[in-house]
Amino acid sequence: MAGDHPDEDLAPEQTAGFKVGEKKTIDEYKQLDQNDESLRKWKESLGLGTGNDLSDPNDPRKCIILSLGLEVEGRPDIVIDLKDKAAVDSLKKKPFTIKEGAVFRMKVTFKVQHQVLSGLKYIQVVKRLGIKMKHQEMIGSYGPCTDQKPFYEKKFEPDTAPAGFTGRGSYYAVSRFVDDDDETHLQFEWSFNVEKDW
Repeated sequence: MAGDHPDEDLAPEQTAGFKVGEKKTIDEYKQLDQNDESLRKWKESLGLGTGNDLSDPNDPRKCIILSLGLEVEGRPDIVIDLKDKAAVDSLKKKPFTIKEGAVFRMKVTFKVQHQVLSGLKYIQVVKRLGIKMKHQEMIGSYGPCTDQKPFYEKKFEPDTAPAGFTGRGSYYAVSRFVDDDDETHLQFEWSFNVEKDW
């Protein structure tokens, strides 16, 4: 990672009073009190007990980030393939273009394996002309993917690209996917240009 983006820039923001729950295996979650309606609904929201687990026993990763996309109404999505290490490594050298003032929404697709993924967050630090802007998006908690839910997709809140003479130009970014256990599932550098038109 570049020296001008120290690790504390990509540290998740903490919610006052929040404590990470005790880690449990999938079987332990399945055995939790079946008579508790709210607990049953919570387990269903994680997809526990539905479908056949698709976890790859030869791949120890808990979370696999598949892609990061940019949706703009009336335009084809810009999708960044994050499955392939070579594609991730080339992101910094291959910027994409965003039209100034465009309203866009980012989205991520990912897979979960082996255990419950708790509190996945997306943290992004963008730098231009010595100014840093940090953004954090809560993605949530998920159970392992199944044949009924082979991957997850989360759309972020809409955002607006910078505009005007000072907004146009090249931007450098570092992104990190991290969970409540402070485990980083993917961190990468990338760049984009804000221009007058697509």
